[in-house]
Amino acid sequence: MSDLPATTGSSSQDVSTHGLFIGGAFRPARAGATMPVVAPATGQVIAHVADADAGDVDEAVASARRAFEAPEWRGMSVRTRARLVNKLADVMEANLESLYQLETLNNGRPLRETRAQLARVPDLFRYNAALAMARRDGVIPVEGDYHAFTNRTPVGVVANIAPFNHPLLIACRNLAPTFASGCTTVVKPSELTPLTTLALAKLFAEAGLPPGVFNVVTGLGAAAGKALSEHPDINKLVLTGGTEAGRSAGAAAARNFARQTLELGGKTPVIVFDDYDVDQAVNYAAFGAFVGAGQTCVCAARHIVHRRVYDEFVSKLARKADSLVVGDPFDPRTQMGPVISQRQRQRVLDYVRIGVSEGASLVAGGLVPEELRSSGGFYVRPTVFADVRPDMRVAREEVFGPFTVVIPFDTEEEALAIANGSEYGLAAAVRTRDVARAHRVARDLQAGIVWVNDHHRVDAASPWGGVKLSGIGREFGQEAFDGYFDTKAVMVNMGNAAFDWFDAAQSDARLN
Repeated sequence: MSDLPATTGSSSQDVSTHGLFIGGAFRPARAGATMPVVAPATGQVIAHVADADAGDVDEAVASARRAFEAPEWRGMSVRTRARLVNKLADVMEANLESLYQLETLNNGRPLRETRAQLARVPDLFRYNAALAMARRDGVIPVEGDYHAFTNRTPVGVVANIAPFNHPLLIACRNLAPTFASGCTTVVKPSELTPLTTLALAKLFAEAGLPPGVFNVVTGLGAAAGKALSEHPDINKLVLTGGTEAGRSAGAAAARNFARQTLELGGKTPVIVFDDYDVDQAVNYAAFGAFVGAGQTCVCAARHIVHRRVYDEFVSKLARKADSLVVGDPFDPRTQMGPVISQRQRQRVLDYVRIGVSEGASLVAGGLVPEELRSSGGFYVRPTVFADVRPDMRVAREEVFGPFTVVIPFDTEEEALAIANGSEYGLAAAVRTRDVARAHRVARDLQAGIVWVNDHHRVDAASPWGGVKLSGIGREFGQEAFDGYFDTKAVMVNMGNAAFDWFDAAQSDARLN
């Protein structure tokens, strides 16, 4: 059984089997079950991974619990832990090229995209190591001869359920505060894209991360993911996925009162005002809608465009979408790769039919590229619909593919009503050169993240998360780091006055 996935390109014929990573070592699933991992660019099996059951999840959680309570980890000083987390960043950075190759092979994003995204991931660890070093507990001014302060302790075992679209980035944005805070974790990567998470576990173990601090269970969400989210010995659930998955997992974790951070679905609105350069707006629209083949929760799914520039915007966006080169993610000429699976491609094509049936105008894409039909990969052209009403399904439901719609508006109030008229509230964007309008609209948009004249910009220090059905809690930033601690309030009586509550002479004593 291989203990590290191969890192060759999409033409590789090597198919190896990878176990669960529990207690610092790889091992098979208890029942010996495995499942295939498929390259979305070719449809070929590139690996097999262990298919964990509830018993395997029990062992992984027990391993994380032992590590959390072991003196080697629990007793580690903040400075020593920060140095270790910085070392993990260095080790990851030294192995980025192989991780780029493996992630592109496994999830189909063009290599250029993968490099651009993962190159900054090591800084997530450095940022959280710095937060650990800079952490200060608060002193609380209170009445009387008392010294009151807070003391923070790591919450314990973190269940980390990661999706297929950004496997390593999303796993690491939670691994970094987990390790820096002193927690331990069990990660359940998507069954579609587990390979880079397994590779990272091996690299971090070799870098000196104590056994059991980082465990990986591979398997189906309905089995391994369910067992992990409802496990009675987890203290925190972190999940990125669809809203229904978050609803189910969140309800299961809530039964054990585990705290939660859930980043869920989205239907990102982009409001384009008529004072903004149309060509620039189109370039941002193509980037926001089609990067990652549109498989992001912040995909620019609804372009709400002022009627004065609407026709020009639609025409230019359609031409831009038609011009994008779709193909092999390892080919440097490729601008958009495949979607993750045949099922996901069919979902996109189903929504094309829905849009047409609703009376919207298909102005670009909506089909499988003819030249790629025999590739075995899961390709679909970037798709744009115009003449869309806000009440149409294609304007309300998350597609999770290279699919965007364009809706006209006349007034700022109308644009905001359309943008906010959604059950989702993860991200939103505004295109305008009017500074006052930009601040006003950003304030009034119902979203956890707003970009003005940009899209998909993130930073380790900037909180990330949604409102409404897009989830709860925040990742990145001080807000995320603080979420890995319990806060203990300590109040010390510094006086020597006699105390007897039941003494009649102290009838005027304060109760609290």
